[in-house]
Amino acid sequence: MINEKRLLLILATVQFCHIIDFMIIMPLGKTIMNAFAISPGQFAWVVSAYALAAFTGNLVSTVVIDRFDRRTALLFLFTCFTVGTLACAFAPTYGFLLAARFGTGLFGGTLGALVLAIVGDVIPLQRRASAMGWVMTAFSAASVVGVPAGIWIAAEYSWQAPFYATAALAALFVTVAFFFVPHMRGHLVEETIVPDESLGEVSRDPEAQLLQPRSVGSKIAAPFRAIFSNANQRAALLFTLTLMLGHFTIIPFIAPYMQINVGFADKQVSLIYLIGGGLTVVLLPLFGRLADRYGRMRVFTIASFLALFSIYALTNLDTNSIPVALLVTSSFFVVASGRNVPATTMITSVVRPENRGGFMSIRQSVNEMALFFSSMVAGFIITEGPDGKLQHYELLGYFTIAMSIVAVYTASRIRAVA
Repeated sequence: MINEKRLLLILATVQFCHIIDFMIIMPLGKTIMNAFAISPGQFAWVVSAYALAAFTGNLVSTVVIDRFDRRTALLFLFTCFTVGTLACAFAPTYGFLLAARFGTGLFGGTLGALVLAIVGDVIPLQRRASAMGWVMTAFSAASVVGVPAGIWIAAEYSWQAPFYATAALAALFVTVAFFFVPHMRGHLVEETIVPDESLGEVSRDPEAQLLQPRSVGSKIAAPFRAIFSNANQRAALLFTLTLMLGHFTIIPFIAPYMQINVGFADKQVSLIYLIGGGLTVVLLPLFGRLADRYGRMRVFTIASFLALFSIYALTNLDTNSIPVALLVTSSFFVVASGRNVPATTMITSVVRPENRGGFMSIRQSVNEMALFFSSMVAGFIITEGPDGKLQHYELLGYFTIAMSIVAVYTASRIRAVA
């Protein structure tokens, strides 16, 4: 019998490390641009390298992830991710940093997909949004504890120091996972050769043939055929794409914008994550309970509507007031993160457990493709003005608002399966 609470706590710690590693690069943007003498566009590539690698890694894992015990896959990916994070700390050049971020993303992105697949396997749909809310508080905890601590450490020592600390923390949690994560093989199914109907035998499962392809090529293609031939799963992937474009496009430049345009000191940037993350630690489980009680689609729609105002205020912010800026950034943290709880729950519900790992991997690939695209869009649009301030942030805001509206429509097209 799996201890759900203990497993969810461990999965949250895995997400905590993964998210710190992904997020810490963004508030260090100004420091890294100065350290390597690079432009905002080149810094966007540092963020995008992780996303591009995660996209690639998840495509590969789509084919194989459901063939392994979830515990084995988790430990392998988590260990490789830890090594990649440590490599980032040793980067002597911009090119090395790009390569290290790519290597970390190769395993980190797949790790995030696997965690969500495990939650989908273990927790029944009726209670899954609440469970997702707890696991996704790792994002908030990373914001409250990890990112501010990383910013402070970087300011006191060097930009490499947060990566050393994250790698050490990840190594600790790898050890915890090794001793306390149980084997999870419930998603594994017996591979059954589907008899030819011309011989008078009938398959019990119309999708079973996908489990026994007759060649290596068809074996590789089988999970992709299963996903893209299913209209409901295609709709979930489209929803993933539009939601991420309606969320992440403005995020990489929040910290640099607040520093350069609003006037935040380096250490004051940590307040953005401390306050915003602290609010979401409290409120994300609430979003999960509301989604379980009143409906995932309803809660997602309301949160998305509120997010439109926060996105507009954030990207059109013209003030020197630190408290006003923190109020705006905190509102964005709460509603943007809150809508992700019912959204992720809806996405895990469109596929059966035996195919969930592969689907969540390709869903994560779509997620990372959107991250890559949104980072590139931001890098091309954001420019440095004659006065040194960042320009055209509001254009990213309008794009993000449009994608958020489209995401509500795409969400309405997906349906849960038994």
